[in-house]
Amino acid sequence: MKKLLLTFVLSLFGVLSFAQIEGKWKTIDDETKQAKSIVEIYKKGDQYYGKISQLLAKPANPNCIECKDDRKNKPLLGLEIIRGLEKDGDEFTGGTITDPKTGKTYKCTITRKGDLLNVRGYIGISLMGRTQTWQKVN
Repeated sequence: MKKLLLTFVLSLFGVLSFAQIEGKWKTIDDETKQAKSIVEIYKKGDQYYGKISQLLAKPANPNCIECKDDRKNKPLLGLEIIRGLEKDGDEFTGGTITDPKTGKTYKCTITRKGDLLNVRGYIGISLMGRTQTWQKVN
């Protein structure tokens, strides 16, 4: 009975941790298919945030010159690009993601599939957007 209970508890823990997005994730450029950066996703209170923790490709400008809010002209390294996501079942939604290349901010939904994150940025409804796949960094 103890072994059965232990197996159940470990299985439950595995399922719960599977749906988490905290950690470091490698972003891939849509056009070149090359790794661009490492984004570290972390939790503050009940919300999730993500910042660029490493640049893997040299950007044209090391600052977010196109950003239009408090991130304008801030260094890309350490720039918070994901803000205010909340866990809703297997999804993380309700927040925003900023593209530092264009400075545009979009609504954001993230789902995890194993060692991959599907990061969807959109305007208005989710159908009007694009999805990037980010890879878990060990």
